[in-house]
Amino acid sequence: MRRELIDALALGPLGWKDYANCLGANEDLFFPDRGASTRVAKQICAACQVRVDCLEYAVTRGEKFGIWGGLSERERRKIRKQRALEALERAVS
Repeated sequence: MRRELIDALALGPLGWKDYANCLGANEDLFFPDRGASTRVAKQICAACQVRVDCLEYAVTRGEKFGIWGGLSERERRKIRKQRALEALERAVS
């Protein structure tokens, strides 16, 4: 229902960000101060239909701050490291 409403109201081409649950949410939830809880942001992400797109965006661009796709920078760094190791293994094979 939400996606259909967004599509109907669109004035131009839409991207994944236009369908994100966090659209219009308080940015402080997704960019908390050091040590602050990320629980609410991650709950919003968990129910989001574009979570995978958001996470991929952050991982491929090396986003250093905030919750993207339900993961913190530290969690995304592990993904980047794993991908780099897998690429290296493929290159040596």
